[in-house]
Amino acid sequence: MTTTSDLIELVRAPAALTVLGDTAVGAQAANGGFGRRGWVLPLASVAIYSGGMALNDWADRDVDAVERPERPIPSGRVSPRRALMVAAGLGAIGLVLAAAGGGRRGVAVAVPLVASVVAYDVVAKPTAAGPVAMAACRGLDVLLGAGGSPRALPAALAIAVHTLGVTALSRGEVHGGTGADAGLALVATGAAAAAVDAVTGPAPSAAGTLASGRGPRTSTTGASGGRNPQGAAARIGGALGSAAYLLAALPGQFAALEKPTPGRVRDATRAGIGSVVPLQAALVARAGGLSVAAGLMAVHATIRLRARRGRRGDIT
Repeated sequence: MTTTSDLIELVRAPAALTVLGDTAVGAQAANGGFGRRGWVLPLASVAIYSGGMALNDWADRDVDAVERPERPIPSGRVSPRRALMVAAGLGAIGLVLAAAGGGRRGVAVAVPLVASVVAYDVVAKPTAAGPVAMAACRGLDVLLGAGGSPRALPAALAIAVHTLGVTALSRGEVHGGTGADAGLALVATGAAAAAVDAVTGPAPSAAGTLASGRGPRTSTTGASGGRNPQGAAARIGGALGSAAYLLAALPGQFAALEKPTPGRVRDATRAGIGSVVPLQAALVARAGGLSVAAGLMAVHATIRLRARRGRRGDIT
């Protein structure tokens, strides 16, 4: 009999904390923060991401039966049919939430985002295109918060580059990795950190509009019409977030570069997944959303506390 804990393990619930900030990054860079219904968009991201995790295990069920038999499907705790139903249901919920929070523009990004998640899990993951496909998923997730606005493209690219490196490194979790993949992860981490300073908030006229472009923004978080998102506070906040990001990601990647054993690669991958949160905080702060960035750093502290208590879970 499938239990709630089995389903939580199937969707990698702890990893959902790492996607909450994607849409916040996009909203801050494009519009100075979420609009009246924009707070729904992080929930849409969580639903789509969690559905993708369930679909990942469904697609990998035969491989996992050999390499990771303890996972919910090969262990018999969750049937393949139920896993597929969970994936489809969460994907549908994500689309509904995207429509509720972002209107037509939200749906216009959410549909290709869900399609990209499916393409990665079912087709691209075992191929050389896998890391690029996963990077596209996270970049689109940032653009979901921005309603597809091109103003959020630099921030979306930073998250995508980070994801590219982590995904390339993760391919060695079971059998060990290569120096090339670890090196790629290091380069991607450096590039993502360097990209933070290129991110700016919206123009003053744009900061008072909704992500959907309808009327004034009512949220008080992030930049406002009278705040310069390129000021000293934003630069300092971005620099501090970048430093926290590098401190979280680099040690594991250097260890994997030195000796890419399965254990080291797995640890570096887990750290890389979690380190996206301070990167999100850096991007949000650089665009003027200092209070939101502080909230994201609190999320990062929660993830690290779980790790120190030995409650890391299988988020890879």
